[in-house]
Amino acid sequence: MIAAALSTVTLAVLLVGLGLALVQARRWRAGRAAAVDLWAGLAALPGRYLVDVHAVVGRKPFNARFHALSAGGFLAALALLVLLALPPLRHPILWGLLAVALATMLAGGLMVGYRRRVLRPPELSGGRFSRLPLALTGFAAAFLLVAADQSAGGVLPVPVGLALVALGGWGLAELVFGVWKGPLKHAVHGALHLVAHPRPARFHDGAGRDSGLRPLELAAGDADSAPLGAGRVLDFAWNRLLGFDACVQCGRCESACPAFAAGLPLNPKALIQDLVASLDEGDDGRAYAGHRHPGHPAGAGASGPSLPLVGPRAAIHPDTLWSCTTCRACVQECPMMIEHVDAVIDLRRYQTLELGATPVKAAAVLEELRATDNPGGRDLARRLDWAVDLRLPVLADGGACDVLLWLGDGAYDLRNQRSLRALVLLLRRAGVDFAVLGADELDCGDVARRLGDEATFQDLARRNVALLNGRTFQRIVTADPHAFHCLRNEYPAFGGRWTVLHHTALLLELVRSGALPVTAPLARAVAYHDPCYLGRYNGETEAPRALLDAIGAERREMARSGLRSRCCGGGGGAPLTDVVGERRIPDQRMDDARASGAPTLAVACPTCTLMLEGVVEPRPAVAEIAELVLAATEPTP
Repeated sequence: MIAAALSTVTLAVLLVGLGLALVQARRWRAGRAAAVDLWAGLAALPGRYLVDVHAVVGRKPFNARFHALSAGGFLAALALLVLLALPPLRHPILWGLLAVALATMLAGGLMVGYRRRVLRPPELSGGRFSRLPLALTGFAAAFLLVAADQSAGGVLPVPVGLALVALGGWGLAELVFGVWKGPLKHAVHGALHLVAHPRPARFHDGAGRDSGLRPLELAAGDADSAPLGAGRVLDFAWNRLLGFDACVQCGRCESACPAFAAGLPLNPKALIQDLVASLDEGDDGRAYAGHRHPGHPAGAGASGPSLPLVGPRAAIHPDTLWSCTTCRACVQECPMMIEHVDAVIDLRRYQTLELGATPVKAAAVLEELRATDNPGGRDLARRLDWAVDLRLPVLADGGACDVLLWLGDGAYDLRNQRSLRALVLLLRRAGVDFAVLGADELDCGDVARRLGDEATFQDLARRNVALLNGRTFQRIVTADPHAFHCLRNEYPAFGGRWTVLHHTALLLELVRSGALPVTAPLARAVAYHDPCYLGRYNGETEAPRALLDAIGAERREMARSGLRSRCCGGGGGAPLTDVVGERRIPDQRMDDARASGAPTLAVACPTCTLMLEGVVEPRPAVAEIAELVLAATEPTP
């Protein structure tokens, strides 16, 4: 009787959970269509879960252990419970295996309870998530006793056994019905998200790191077609809606976000929950029990599938949207592989292209960019004024060289002109055959695209591609990670496919080959700041470090470095949006540099240089890495 009750309760809960999951699926399918290879996604699911997801979860070893114990034990127990629903299979050995699976799950559940009740990390959401330890341990402990009893031949009194089944059934219901609103909905939603992920190439089984934005079909936006970007939650593709629902509110994105840490009105976890709440009519987000956007109270805006997402009285305040630096720290830390930055850009595209609601300073910069092909409104013919004495070779249409040096807008800034001079002198010192585009070089369009002006970006991209394809070169080299990212990852969609290097990779090659012999090793401590668009966006963290090592620097790592580096605050057009926080993001990053004890902070990005040199002293001296290499390779008299 006890065994039959156990099977009945288990199957009933699973069937109801399946029904609720199907209801959820109707919400996602209301979004835009998306081309998804579901069969390929299903085949890749085990690898994506066991390799990619657990690589992120494993960054916190304690979490990885309880996740493996609780999730592994739970899934094994469910499979065995379904088998035990068939009377012929109710053998003591199978009951014993069930007991082992449940004991494993119980150990994980106790660790979850310790984390939530004792450690209590501040980034974790509460609410229904607070019941997770009770659900895990209640289900595992109660059914464990029943399984052990059945394995031993069944000695428990029937009332006691049924009471245990009822207790375990409550725990199972709490877990399985979580597919709807509760703690473990990510177990189903997360798996489906991995199957239908909008960026399948980002996984280990794909083409590699995938961080370039997808081109927007600009023919959209007509009266009878889909809008440009996302103005309502249903303007997102259905698999992106599924991705939002996969959020387990662990808060790793919150802990990594530089804007949240600086007190700007953005919490990436809360942003995803704003989007989730908008899928339900009348959900004002008050049920969300985590940290909110700093300075914005619960229920401050109305939400619903047909309502605008962004506005002073909408689900997402404009200041929240424009606080994002697009640094991808949230994406890097998310164990459910959610693409927060893609959502931000889709929202910005609608604000910029459909409503013209870009922040005032940013709108002025975009106007200058459209009019002059330069965000500062400067004459393209003046791009080489700083290098008159250097007589840089200019690559004309039809010309050829080995290395095409993309200068970027750092060529108009006095501080970054010093860095470019250092780079040019190094190339000449090494005998590199290089040239520049001079007045023909247009802005790469990075700032336009991150601010949502896809039309201006695509216009610049197409003209730059035509320009570059009319010349012959082996490689493009640039000191600007933002231009590097656009040229390497976003221009291929417009016909631009070249070998693109960051200047640190080329300089390392020249030093190692002996073309740039180190004659005056630095012999001092240097901390290195990873630019977001070089590290997280492109995975290049080793070349700058190897270069510093090669020139004799005593390299020191800051608390947050490599792919988990803290943003300088300059990306995504953030300096143009004038959203105020409690602190400046570059001040936070300089605190990391001070803590390293190094007197020099090496940077490899013109934006990072300007943001970090803007921090008040006392602070480490900021040096662009080419300047350090130049000093270390001075010819001997």
